[in-house]
Amino acid sequence: MGETILDPCAESAPFYEGQASFELTEITFQTSIGTYLDAPTHRFEERRDIAELRLDEVVLDAVVVRISTAKAGEAVTLNSFTLPSDKRGKAVLFHFGWDRHWGTDQSETYPFLGRDVIDAIVEAGAKLVGMDTFNADDRSDPARPAHTEFLSRNILIVENLTNLGDLPDKPFRFFAVPIKAKGAAAMTIRAFAETPGGGIGRANE
Repeated sequence: MGETILDPCAESAPFYEGQASFELTEITFQTSIGTYLDAPTHRFEERRDIAELRLDEVVLDAVVVRISTAKAGEAVTLNSFTLPSDKRGKAVLFHFGWDRHWGTDQSETYPFLGRDVIDAIVEAGAKLVGMDTFNADDRSDPARPAHTEFLSRNILIVENLTNLGDLPDKPFRFFAVPIKAKGAAAMTIRAFAETPGGGIGRANE
């Protein structure tokens, strides 16, 4: 018995008297995939979802923190680097270089934020924290301190960033705008940066 393959474009043509046809694409996916943004309701059910986030929370001045000595499975602490002094109201992006492991088993074991770093970011008044690893937290820690402390204070989280090495050391503009998905706790995004010279830097291509 033969298999019948339907052509959506051909099926739509009669509606336009054969003068046009259109492809309509339906996508079903888990929202915490690729490079994605966590909204407060990801950790706290009663808090805001993706659709309730404001643009001024996902388009921000940003700084990169580069930590080349980060090791798999270990917490990054303030003893190993210095946070930029001006973080209030900004996005703080951690560049571990871990995006080079994407698609390999190594990506599953990664450096994560230590509790002193989490506390320092909260105290400094950052509005968003991002990293080029699979998770801000150690997945073996059931308390999930980064997600708990950040999202309880409306500090958003972006995970699985890439190409942070291409971004400048001076401040730039970071874009992490999701589709306005009502009820979604997280959403995949196409993150990018506008650099001081006016160029567009890659953040997850």
